[in-house]
Amino acid sequence: MEFLAPLIDAFWMAFSYFLNLDKHLAELIQDYGKWVYLILFAIIFCETGLVVTPFLPGDSLLFIAGALAALGGLDVHLMVVLLIVAAILGDAVNYSIGRAFGRRWLAGDGRWIKREHLARTHDFYERFGGATIVVARFVPIVRTYAPFVAGVSEMTYRNFAFYNLSGGVLWVVSLTYLGYFFGNVPVIKENTGWVILGIIAVSLIPLVWGWFRAKNDPAA
Repeated sequence: MEFLAPLIDAFWMAFSYFLNLDKHLAELIQDYGKWVYLILFAIIFCETGLVVTPFLPGDSLLFIAGALAALGGLDVHLMVVLLIVAAILGDAVNYSIGRAFGRRWLAGDGRWIKREHLARTHDFYERFGGATIVVARFVPIVRTYAPFVAGVSEMTYRNFAFYNLSGGVLWVVSLTYLGYFFGNVPVIKENTGWVILGIIAVSLIPLVWGWFRAKNDPAA
């Protein structure tokens, strides 16, 4: 069982990171000042734009960024605009990669892409159609794979762009301003780590519900 030790350590490190995401982000603001805008932009872009980085924080990062902006040091409105651009640009790049190379990658060994994640996202796509691009914004992992699957499925870019714009704006605005207005309420601030885990849990509800329905669907 010794081989499990590194995995357990990695799990607890990730768990601790999410529980203390507010402290990590606060340290970044203190150390890098205005450069934090670029760091946040890069994280959101990579989480949505690169199919190999679904593990990056998204929902929780937006919430905490909004909460810290309320304390000063960051302009929440500028941050929202920049992160909307990052989210929309990320999905557009991911869609383009899926459309140009997706079928070729899937025909190969696909070692850099988890096929179960693709299958899960494809189920979402079949169930919700183009609206998947909006719904998936609030579902970790699926959020990263949805634009890629849309590209592989050759969804027209005109339709994709509409859902991409709508989903990107809704996702960033809702979570960032939610953190901005409520993230520093004493009871929330004192339990930030658990609030973050709660946000992640709520974000996973559509994924769990879709899995449950598919498992109990006699026609599946």
